[in-house]
Amino acid sequence: QVQLVESGGGLVQTGGSLRLSCRSSGRTITAYTMGWFHQVAGKEREFVAALENFWSGATEYADSVKGRFAISRDNAKNTVYLQMNNLKTEDTAVYYCAIKSGPLTVEGGAYDDWGQGTQVTVSS
Repeated sequence: QVQLVESGGGLVQTGGSLRLSCRSSGRTITAYTMGWFHQVAGKEREFVAALENFWSGATEYADSVKGRFAISRDNAKNTVYLQMNNLKTEDTAVYYCAIKSGPLTVEGGAYDDWGQGTQVTVSS
């Protein structure tokens, strides 16, 4: 059984940076697509970024975060990261990582397992 544990969220001012981590246990992430999503209370969960398996390495980003966020993977630590720079108040949300087999997709419903989420709050 896979378990995903996110960390790294917190409170930061506009223009600041945070790095989120998602450590996987029970499944080696190199063979899977890893995704980051965020959700604001009362709203739908939204795609943020995804990284395809080790052999592909393809990435995809939501338009709202292109040029500011970067997804990466540390195979030795079985961990995926989301580096978030130049944060804006609209980035405030709970961030979740997720894992799936097969090719990259922005559709959250295609992901098999999810972490518990980590809160990111950006203040003006």
